[in-house]
Amino acid sequence: MNALMLPAEGSSDGGFNPPGIGEAGLSGPWFQWDGISKYHVLVVLSVVLIAVFFLLAARKGKMVPGRLQFAGELAYGFVRNSIGKDIIGGRDFIKYVPLLFTLFFFILINNIFGALPFFEIPTFSHVGGAYVLAGIVYFTWIVIGIQKNGIRYFKLAVVPSGVPWYILPLVIPIEIISNFIVRPMTHSLRLFATMLAGHMIVLIAGYSVEFLIMQENVLLKGTSLLVVVGFVAMYMLEFLIMALQAYVFTLLTAIYIEGAVHADSH
Repeated sequence: MNALMLPAEGSSDGGFNPPGIGEAGLSGPWFQWDGISKYHVLVVLSVVLIAVFFLLAARKGKMVPGRLQFAGELAYGFVRNSIGKDIIGGRDFIKYVPLLFTLFFFILINNIFGALPFFEIPTFSHVGGAYVLAGIVYFTWIVIGIQKNGIRYFKLAVVPSGVPWYILPLVIPIEIISNFIVRPMTHSLRLFATMLAGHMIVLIAGYSVEFLIMQENVLLKGTSLLVVVGFVAMYMLEFLIMALQAYVFTLLTAIYIEGAVHADSH
């Protein structure tokens, strides 16, 4: 705690000024475009990167795949089988694989931007992007439920089978709030909050290393080595969380779709 009260270079009050989200990401005069933020640029770049990779991987399909084709097939197979087929089921899953595939790799690449030099910020650390994806998923599974079960789907979604009639007045409001209000909120905020919090922890650790190195006290300079260790550990953990959040978001999407497709059997 005493270290935070010592003078730091570039600090107007003599203490440690923690960074904000404005200290992360792209900057420079070339980036000052009206109405376009770094988040917009990263979203477009992620689409280009994903499209180029899979187009190249599928360009010359061979019976014995090369490295690029093998990587593309492995990536597609992971989403197709481990998320789509295992969750939605073998009879109905295939038509929803394009959505799951797109969500997984779109979120994954945009998350990984936060761990790469120069980009330095995950796109979904801005809540707007998370809201848009969760909104798309929200309306998708509702439409699927109506297509499969008609308007009766709303009854199936809020009236669990096997529940005694005298408990329904308590259960139905809970199911409505849980399925149609809380579900899309948690689906979006889980992605946004995790990306923002993880990135800010790594950012603060990096600024702390710089702050401690600038101190005149030798012990404080030595303490910076411990912070570096923590910084590296958090950096690697953030990589794991970035991939995990892409998986979790896509997995929950598959679960919601499965619930809509098989609402009459739940």
